[in-house]
Amino acid sequence: MAMLRCLWCLLLGWACAVQAGPVPLGRLPDTARPLQYTLNFRLDPAAAGFSASAAIRVELREPADHLWLHALELEVTKVELRDAAGKRHPARFSAQGDSGVARVDLGAILPAQTLTLSFDYRARYNSQLEGIYRTVRAGKPYVVTQMEPISARRAFPGFDEPRFKAVFDVSLDIPAGQQAVTNTAQSGEEKLADGWRRLRFRSTPKLPTYLIALAVGPWDIVEGETIAATRWRSEPVPLRALAPQGEGPRLKEALAATPAIVRALEDYFGYPYAFGKLDLLAAPDFSAGAMENPGLVVFREALLLLDANSPTDLRHSSFEVNAHELAHQWFGDTVTMPWWDDLWLNEAFATWMEGRITGQLRPAQRADLQRIAAAQHAMAADSLASARRVRQPIGDNGDIEGAFDSLTYGKGAAVLGMFEAWLGENVFRDGMRAYMKKHAFANATSDDLIDALAEAGDKDARFGKAMRSFLDQPGVPLVSSRLQCSGGKAVLQLHQQRYFPAGSQGSGEQRWGIPFCVRTGKDGRQATQCQLLDQASATMALDGGCPDWYLPNAQGRGYYRVALLPEELQHLTAAAATLDDRDQLAFADAIKAGFGRGDVDAAAVLAAAGRLADARPREVALALQNELVWLRRNLADAQTRPPLDAYVSQLYLPRLRALGYVRRAGENPDDALLRADLAELLGRKVENAEVRAALLQQGKAVLQPDAAGRLRFGAANYDLLGTVLAVTVQELGAPAVEALIVELAQNNDASLRLSMAMALGTTTDPALGERVREFAVSDAAKISETARILATHQYEPRNRTALWQWLQRRYAQVVARTPVFVHGNLPELLSEGWCETRQAAAVAEFFGKNPLQVSGVAQGLRRAQEAITLCAARRERQGTASLAAWARGQAGK
Repeated sequence: MAMLRCLWCLLLGWACAVQAGPVPLGRLPDTARPLQYTLNFRLDPAAAGFSASAAIRVELREPADHLWLHALELEVTKVELRDAAGKRHPARFSAQGDSGVARVDLGAILPAQTLTLSFDYRARYNSQLEGIYRTVRAGKPYVVTQMEPISARRAFPGFDEPRFKAVFDVSLDIPAGQQAVTNTAQSGEEKLADGWRRLRFRSTPKLPTYLIALAVGPWDIVEGETIAATRWRSEPVPLRALAPQGEGPRLKEALAATPAIVRALEDYFGYPYAFGKLDLLAAPDFSAGAMENPGLVVFREALLLLDANSPTDLRHSSFEVNAHELAHQWFGDTVTMPWWDDLWLNEAFATWMEGRITGQLRPAQRADLQRIAAAQHAMAADSLASARRVRQPIGDNGDIEGAFDSLTYGKGAAVLGMFEAWLGENVFRDGMRAYMKKHAFANATSDDLIDALAEAGDKDARFGKAMRSFLDQPGVPLVSSRLQCSGGKAVLQLHQQRYFPAGSQGSGEQRWGIPFCVRTGKDGRQATQCQLLDQASATMALDGGCPDWYLPNAQGRGYYRVALLPEELQHLTAAAATLDDRDQLAFADAIKAGFGRGDVDAAAVLAAAGRLADARPREVALALQNELVWLRRNLADAQTRPPLDAYVSQLYLPRLRALGYVRRAGENPDDALLRADLAELLGRKVENAEVRAALLQQGKAVLQPDAAGRLRFGAANYDLLGTVLAVTVQELGAPAVEALIVELAQNNDASLRLSMAMALGTTTDPALGERVREFAVSDAAKISETARILATHQYEPRNRTALWQWLQRRYAQVVARTPVFVHGNLPELLSEGWCETRQAAAVAEFFGKNPLQVSGVAQGLRRAQEAITLCAARRERQGTASLAAWARGQAGK
């Protein structure tokens, strides 16, 4: 009807308008598509904001008198339209409140054609690390960007959706003494008035808006090793890294690691790095760990600025995050999802590839064990009835921001690993290569990928159905098994349903296509066999007769939890020490899953922990530490806590004593990491007096100021620094808190700042707690530090009541001082650890009102309520009898 009206108007020569309809708060209509952006920014880091111009060449795909696009908090001073014939038309720009959507009226109904929209505008630098923002380090201001997921609209008017890929031409006007970079190499420069310069940059390949990046400031720019041409790429890739002024020498380690990562990725995908040059930038403040902008990867500075004092876990994280972000140059940057419901195609693949590349280039970092641990962490989140799907329908901005969670990253990566194992590594790689080549510089969906994998593996529809079962429905499968042995034959009876912890109201009637693999042991020999479990119930005949024990989910490759009969679990527990590392982690999750359901009691958890405590890898030795801490905090009382603490110390203190508390020249990095984990468990979580005394000794030495009045961090083992400072704050109180706050006002090192900030959050003194909470929302804390301080504060049970009361008074300040990525998680972050149903009601009442209309809070609130309720249900289900009986048994030894 609207189109008929338009034609009638045109015939009569009337300038009638098509009815606007509602503001498109989800996807934009397909009326127009951007082809090319020409952007010029005038950026002075010392100013409060910037001015800019944007010209967008647009394909108008049908007659229209207006367009919808995205813009937020931009003051547009001029808008102009030029049609395909070059004729200029008046146009009008109108922002639609704070929706992030804007309407451009074209002045008349224009036929389908290619036209150009031009805007002049200005905006303030963002204050929450979004869009184009300003940050200060060592008294010097810098401008950095973070466009993902929907903050490009804060930087320029445009079509801010991943399906709208276009070419970008960027120029930057900057003052004297500044350096500037963007996604592509600089192509030209001209002098402007007052010492300013205009830098021009090469055209980008087709990119979505969320990948556009720029940075301006007095950067140190360090040249790295040029990444030489390969059989996949005929041209070398220039490599550089940028750091805040004076920090350039600390870029060496990350630069040295990068060429091998790029080459390994090219070899896997059979496709070249496609973005001409590669810059790594250490941002003084950043909302995420890093961001995969093609040609200009931005990192939180602690991940790039490394030296001899950097903690071992930070060095490992630097490599892993670098591999993750560089993997995105293929998955996400070269091939892009069309809409945010397929975000997992970006993040799960980068997470999965991060582990693959780390395992290939740095096998000692045990990425295989980290992958299993990450999958188990995701399964814990996926066990909630409120868990979302990996491919969750996206309706609004809150849904988009809430999609960046452990399910997208950890579950998605685990599902990929499971089906890679099912297809075989080479077949899986062939499918990935075909997908990459077919969709390069375009958009692709989950179905496109599944089809490519199925074709590579010559699989029928059953494969696609199985893979989609993990992507298109929430939850984690529970496979219950029962061994039947008769006449020399052994058969497993299998049944699948959705896993839920005790107290959940969720329905278990779901089905998956599960690549199920079982490990068996008989007479000292072990074997593995697999089959696809895609029915509610099935049988599996075991080769070799009746085993002494069996472990479902062999090697921890499957994304499912398991339940064994009590006597079968006892046989497996007895054999746990003979399993390899990956199988031991799978065994640990069987204990966790049973403990959550109430099928495994406290005594069984403690027995299992004892079986794993001597394992060489720290991931295995400490696999059940969260369960031990939960027992201590939620079930133990004055009678049972001392024997529980003594048992944990008996398991782990000898290993810490053997390692000592100081770094040893040339020591294995695994020893450094194990030392740090043991010190945290025993010193902070179990509060062992011997360990706390050793840590406090280092802390007191740190607090002794040097000649310049600064703290002496070198007096502590840098691997233990966070735990050292936390124990020192708890033991010394006000002198330690005030010393750290004074140092934070002067210290710019991101790693040291984080250790100090989080240590402040561990105080349990009521008066100091108020001091720390107010510090967290003051300008003295960086935007990226506020949530970490408060989360650490919440972790200490003695702080929770005071923090909850404070939050209700200062919620607006918390929202203002945290990045948007955090907002949807605030209900969980600020209620973690509560185990009383009355607190679930209080959380629901406060966040349910959501007076500030904070985006994404509804999802986080559902998860927070359920987590609190389930903790209370688990405590009731477990009761104290098993722990008390275990404690009596310990007393009798």
